[in-house]
Amino acid sequence: MAKIKKDDLVQVIAGRDKGMQGRVLSVDTRRNRVVVEGVQRVKKHVRAGQSSTASGGIETVEAPIHISNVALVHDGKPIRVGYREEEVERDGRKKIVRVRIGRRGGKEIEL
Repeated sequence: MAKIKKDDLVQVIAGRDKGMQGRVLSVDTRRNRVVVEGVQRVKKHVRAGQSSTASGGIETVEAPIHISNVALVHDGKPIRVGYREEEVERDGRKKIVRVRIGRRGGKEIEL
């Protein structure tokens, strides 16, 4: 289970875009990669399509970055993420739920 999820605010902690922040656009848990908005931008040559909207040429797109090179931002600072199991009662049944917490202060992370 990835500790970084889609729409999280993250900061790049290693690489050429170190220090930049952005929202996570997608997460690939199989390859341990995330695509972050405005980070790791590369030029991509695109072939012109048959539709009138795709003109082709050179586009600038976000490339995937390894998940270990980003940290979740909470209260304006990058933090490490952990989990805590809590027992919740719904409809008279007890259920154990995993909740994301920040390792710095132990506070729960809400989206």
